[in-house]
Amino acid sequence: MTTTPAMLWTGRVLTGLFALFMLGASVTPKLLMMPVAEQTMAQLGWPAGYAFMIGVLELTFLVLYLIPQTRILGAVLMMALLGGAMATQIRAGSPLFSHILFSVYLGLFMWGGLWLRDPQLRALFPFARKTNP
Repeated sequence: MTTTPAMLWTGRVLTGLFALFMLGASVTPKLLMMPVAEQTMAQLGWPAGYAFMIGVLELTFLVLYLIPQTRILGAVLMMALLGGAMATQIRAGSPLFSHILFSVYLGLFMWGGLWLRDPQLRALFPFARKTNP
C-alpha cells in the first residue's frame, strides 16, 4: 500500500493536532500541578495527588507515539489510558457525547493520523478488502 503525499500530510496534521491538544489540555496542567488539574480529578472521584503521575504517563505515551520506531506501542498505551479516562467518566455519571465518548474521539484522531501515515497499519486494518473477480 502506498502513501500519497496528501495522506502523509493529513496524517501529520492530525498527529500534530492530537499531540498539541494532549500537551496543552491534559499533560501541562497535570505536570505543572495547576489547581484545575487537581480540582477536575477530585470532581471525578480521584484522591488528591494522582494528577501529576497521570500527567507523567500521558507525556511518556505521547513521546512514544511521536517516535517513529515506537509509534504503535505509544498508540496502544495511550488508548489504554484513554480507556481508563472513559471508565472514570462513566463512573462519575458524566454526559455521554461530550464527556464519556471524548476519549473515543481522541483515539480516533490519534489512530487516524497514524493510519494515514503508516502503510503497514493500513494493510493490517484496511477499510475494505479487495475481492477477486
